[in-house]
Amino acid sequence: MTDRPIFLDNNSTTFPAPEGVEAVLPLFGEIYGNPSSTHSFGQKVRHEIELARENVAKLLNCKTSEVVFNSGATEGNNTAVYAALDGMPERKHIITTRVEHASVLEVIRYLAEAGYRITELSVDRLGHIDLDELKNEISGDTALVSLMWANNETGVISPINAAGDIAKQFGALVHVDAVQAAGKLKIDLKEELAIDYLTISGHKFHGLKGAGALFVRESAPFLPLIRGGHHEDGRRAGTENAMGIVAMGAAAALVNRNLDKHIEHMKKMRDRLQGGLLAKCEDVIINGDQMDRLPNTLNAGFKYIDGEALLMMLDAADIAVSAGSACKSGSMEPSHVLLAMNVPLSAIHGSVRFCVSRYTEEGEVDAAIDKIAGIVKRLREMSPFGHTETRQDALSAEALEKHKAYFAKV
Repeated sequence: MTDRPIFLDNNSTTFPAPEGVEAVLPLFGEIYGNPSSTHSFGQKVRHEIELARENVAKLLNCKTSEVVFNSGATEGNNTAVYAALDGMPERKHIITTRVEHASVLEVIRYLAEAGYRITELSVDRLGHIDLDELKNEISGDTALVSLMWANNETGVISPINAAGDIAKQFGALVHVDAVQAAGKLKIDLKEELAIDYLTISGHKFHGLKGAGALFVRESAPFLPLIRGGHHEDGRRAGTENAMGIVAMGAAAALVNRNLDKHIEHMKKMRDRLQGGLLAKCEDVIINGDQMDRLPNTLNAGFKYIDGEALLMMLDAADIAVSAGSACKSGSMEPSHVLLAMNVPLSAIHGSVRFCVSRYTEEGEVDAAIDKIAGIVKRLREMSPFGHTETRQDALSAEALEKHKAYFAKV
């Protein structure tokens, strides 16, 4: 058991690796030059950035020249989409999925207003796309296929290699959002040859917030999203975030040395958490494929419970979790990912994403299980609907409104 706050929201952000923090400290003191400057002050910082680029390239198994540093996933995803479309101006069709992150879906849906035809592939109950649907929808007019390697809410892993092969048969470019995959899965861009663009974000694998990287294959067309100076070989203007980049490089180096060990530990902690919750809580379903998913991610639906009340009580108990993407926190709308998966309404509003990390300890998991079980029991006892008409596979809209109205007063 532990009395410390327990952080189980590691798909939103992660604890900065001490090695990364230590690597950054000199940049706040003696090494403070502008990396674009030719004098020694600037070149010392440039040296640290290029070391980080080498570590990130090793993480992705690609050339250093194919790594473009930026501010993070949203910028990387936007850049990749616009670069691909600029490289294929004669094609007006984009394919993505219904379960992508908002930084992909929102920009692609915006492009629909500019005349592009958009196809959002469906997913099955386990969160997997249908490759036959992709084969039926793709054509010689398809410019881009954009899909995430692993879903940020459920952890479900997509068949990116198979999807990429299909895209290449029609000459389409391929973008992969690998933000959740980095640090949790092996990425080998010398093997995944169908991928033209790939995005990662440092703070998702124990770097600092505000720094990410975009892989751009040498053969892929490119258009800078941000113009100005000639930073990043003319591909991303603006003085580099040296602190964030160096921390990301140090975090990447840790992954490069210890990925298998980290995966084993995260899977052990996730499975311990899942087993404990299923043993101590009634009416719990696991959302998404339990086999083909990230080693750290568990999305559990607690039936007949209001999710907002559950999150608030967990926070009061010093347990940090989320209902889905941190970019949508504060929204009362059901998760678009779980809706696309046809998760029963009786569970969708009580679904919680639990994400461990390589720093998560057994004592934290055990303490979380006990606290969560107690809170779930209390919420069901408090609810006037927990043992009556909501005990069915799906809640009616009227019952849902009653449920939310009741817990708004709790």
